[in-house]
Amino acid sequence: MKRIAKFEKVSLEEFAKVFDDKEEAKKIYEKIQLPQRATRGSAGYDFFAPFDIVLKPNETIKVPTGIRCQMESGWVLKLYPRSSLGFKYRLQLNNTVGIIDEDYYYSDNEGHIFAKITNATNENKVLEIKKGQGFMQGLFIEFGITYDDDVITQRNGGFGSTNKSI
Repeated sequence: MKRIAKFEKVSLEEFAKVFDDKEEAKKIYEKIQLPQRATRGSAGYDFFAPFDIVLKPNETIKVPTGIRCQMESGWVLKLYPRSSLGFKYRLQLNNTVGIIDEDYYYSDNEGHIFAKITNATNENKVLEIKKGQGFMQGLFIEFGITYDDDVITQRNGGFGSTNKSI
């Protein structure tokens, strides 16, 4: 196995930006778990819910994971719902697959990874994810570029920022 990345927490200041109650944000932040594989043969790194999540059918929530990821050049982190939650509840990431580019780590938001998830159940099931439960998984994938690629711009930001590079 190639070792090509490292998960870290974003700073408390960055994490707390999305919370009205800064003391509550601090309590949540202190208990954030870094993603990890469940078994030696697991390809995906489980991302753990930073707080309890309850989603009624067709409800959506934006989850600040408090996590960032530093990767070697030529790699991307792809994010998917945990298989069991997708199977049982049709849990979906709203962008279908999250793509964390290698340069996202250096963005103004410290590369803070968010997940916008929806309970897309067809069976009227309420989805409950407890704090510390895996809800999303990340896979590292090597990628290539074309021979004539000469892009030199740099990212600064998150969603949609590649159109606003510096």
